Amino acid sequence: MNTNPEIRIHFLLCERMLATSSTLPMEMLLAAESAVYTMLPIDQRRHLNIKTITLTGDPISTRTGIRWQPDQSIGERPASDLIYIPGLWRNPRPIVQQHNETLRWLQEQYQNGAIISAVGTGCCFLAEAGLLDNKAATTHWHYFDQFQKDYPQVQLKRQYFITQAGNLYCAASVNSLADLTVHFIQRFFGKTIASHVERHFSHEIRKAYESSGFFEAGENAHPDEEITQIQIWLQDNYFRDIVFPPIAERFGMSVRTFNRRFKNALGKTPLDYLQEIRINIAKDLLKTSNLSINEIADKIGYQDTAYFSTLFKRKLAITPNAYRETVRAKLFRT
Repeated sequence: MNTNPEIRIHFLLCERMLATSSTLPMEMLLAAESAVYTMLPIDQRRHLNIKTITLTGDPISTRTGIRWQPDQSIGERPASDLIYIPGLWRNPRPIVQQHNETLRWLQEQYQNGAIISAVGTGCCFLAEAGLLDNKAATTHWHYFDQFQKDYPQVQLKRQYFITQAGNLYCAASVNSLADLTVHFIQRFFGKTIASHVERHFSHEIRKAYESSGFFEAGENAHPDEEITQIQIWLQDNYFRDIVFPPIAERFGMSVRTFNRRFKNALGKTPLDYLQEIRINIAKDLLKTSNLSINEIADKIGYQDTAYFSTLFKRKLAITPNAYRETVRAKLFRT
């Protein structure tokens, strides 16, 4: 029996959006799900729960004039694992500034661990929400100068078509978004399914993704594909109560082999890697949310708040409360 949880995916719809920035990745994801049911054993299959969402739940008109009826409204506050933000036609600011409730939803979902992808001028949603402050981002080339002026705190990477900062991804164009979607498919379903979708949509996608992206430090490239899959699994499940022997068994390794290959690939132990993931997410939550230290510890997989605080101080030489005070003082200083 397949007990893998479904993957909840939301496509944000808004006025003057470019329809292809939603329809193309949606079709790619559906192609991946179809392949999963014919190419993977039952215990490795995951269902995609794909929904469209708008601010009010009312239909929207795309750039082409097509009316699109959404499945949900932002007011329903649905939980998501992956969110797609579309590109917008011409100046995005008037649209983005009408979406305060959408921005709050994006902040909530990010704090709860969702992956958020934006394309072209749709990246302004992430910037306006403050999620890209002091992080790498890109946008449509025609909007570079205005984006830099509007969001000076964002580290704009003009020379890259894709950027990644934690769970936030920006794509400069719809073509780059297709590259990024193949990456997400590999993350959810593995390399076999990603390659299958790639071949059906574009044989150049994976090469473009690997050669044109800016990825935050810490994701060291290495040739061990199984360890890469374990990294992805840890990134997706960091909030769980994780014990490493069952993970080694899940990926067909002895504990000794698992530890040796992980250390050879990344230069650190699996526990060190997991702690880095959790501490990095905690840093973001301390900076961007009003969650208590107890709540943050619980969200990242630590039921013992005292242990979390001790670990945080050992890694950063500062307590979680002191870190929050420091980063917020810098954030709001004028």
